[in-house]
Amino acid sequence: MMSITYYLKDKKILALLGILLLLLALDAYYGIHLGIEFIGGTQIPLGLEHPVNPDVMSTLISTLQQRISTFGLKQVTIQGIGNSEVYVTIPTVSKSDISSTIDVIEKQGVFQGIVNGREAINGSALLGGTSGIQPTYVATAGNVTWSVSFYISQGAAARFAKIAFGQANKPLYMFLDRPTNAIVLMNESLLGGTSVQSKISALRSALVFGNSTVPMELTGRAANWSSLSGFFKANRGRYADVVLEKGISSSIASNLSALNYTLVYVSAANMTPQLIQNSANLTQGSFLADSWPAVGLLSAPALSPGVTGGSISEGYTISGSSPSTLPLAGQIAYAKNESSIIASILSGGALPVHVIVGVPITTPPTLGRHFEVISVVALLLAIVAVGITIVIRYKRFFLIAPIILTTLAELFIIVSIIGLVGTIDLSAVAGMIAVIGTGVDAQIIITDETLLSPGGSSVKTKLGHAFNVVWWDAILLVIAMLPLLFSSSLVDVIGFAESTILGALLGALITRPAYGAIISRHYARGGEGA
Repeated sequence: MMSITYYLKDKKILALLGILLLLLALDAYYGIHLGIEFIGGTQIPLGLEHPVNPDVMSTLISTLQQRISTFGLKQVTIQGIGNSEVYVTIPTVSKSDISSTIDVIEKQGVFQGIVNGREAINGSALLGGTSGIQPTYVATAGNVTWSVSFYISQGAAARFAKIAFGQANKPLYMFLDRPTNAIVLMNESLLGGTSVQSKISALRSALVFGNSTVPMELTGRAANWSSLSGFFKANRGRYADVVLEKGISSSIASNLSALNYTLVYVSAANMTPQLIQNSANLTQGSFLADSWPAVGLLSAPALSPGVTGGSISEGYTISGSSPSTLPLAGQIAYAKNESSIIASILSGGALPVHVIVGVPITTPPTLGRHFEVISVVALLLAIVAVGITIVIRYKRFFLIAPIILTTLAELFIIVSIIGLVGTIDLSAVAGMIAVIGTGVDAQIIITDETLLSPGGSSVKTKLGHAFNVVWWDAILLVIAMLPLLFSSSLVDVIGFAESTILGALLGALITRPAYGAIISRHYARGGEGA
């Protein structure tokens, strides 16, 4: 009976043990990352407006990661699939978190500050340091206010000072994803029953921006398609989109579609603007648009005389208030969510390509634990099947230990590497089970060549012949998996391809050489034959 130290003298076996100990230490320190199939969470598929190159894909992933992390969700995984898809995985099944995350993703993130119809500031001028400020409850005013502070570059500050010069008390309209090439169609009833014309004038003023002014038309009350048709027919070559309320008349919507307009629906709440009294012109009962979600108007703070005299400032604030119709707890929640979303978008920047959000896929934690148990059982059954197969074929009980141990070692290495640098999901587990099968194939080749091949060749020579076959087997498996690895249409099998390729390479480089070393040392010294 040979001692364990006899086997440990082989460098291949020592290398395997060293790698196992290193990975065990890394697992203990960093932990293994499990996919949402096992711990619960939500996967949000994103389609890109058009295929992109690797540089644009990298920028898109980085921007989304910055936005979502700033929004407050950690351990978010964002994976580019091919050149036209992205998967965002978040560790939550909360409907509110999922909805807010989608809001953050859908925003293109183009920021503009407009004064008197001219762009005074844009997103390219923003600097790091943007942060949401905790909302505060103002008891005397009876509402909850929120604000987001941000900073701009020195050159942009000089431009802002120039455009704002002499515009004291006029609004700075702060837009995020302001519509371009679009018409706003609004139901007049959303403006209330008083001072309607003054409110309409305020909204149209907020939409003025040189050649990119957004026209606004009204429906409801006396307005119908006959009164709107002339304008939309005359402008169908100039504008492509119509921003309108979800409850719009089906007749009007069908007529707009017939004119080849793209209909962009928003909720009644988002179409309803927040209007404030114009403090500089109270006697005329005039208004200013303070916020208007449908067109991306975040806020419209008045320019104080201190910033319109030519002085340069590099810090600004977007602020707003929660709807007074909500209870206090609801107002606070609204303010926190609004400030977090705006801060995350401003700090993340604009997306380099438009994204289309698909249907989120959610896995509850309880179902995830069930998947985890099933996966472990499947892996153990595969390993037991390997041992039984070897015993039946060779009728040598000594082979059970090295085959089971090297198979477990190979499985542990794959789990550690994928779990440390990526995420273990169900498709990865399927690949691991497949690797166990290919491992049996390689071990049978090694064992057959070593124990059953005729001739008087040395064990070393026989192992050389066996590993020629093992290496070609691994290479062919890798080649077969490459189309799955780089496929953008077979997203769910990418993890399968990754673990299969990793298992084939690690087996050929590490675990199978160690198995061969155990077999050669055992039988070269007259080890047990049965």
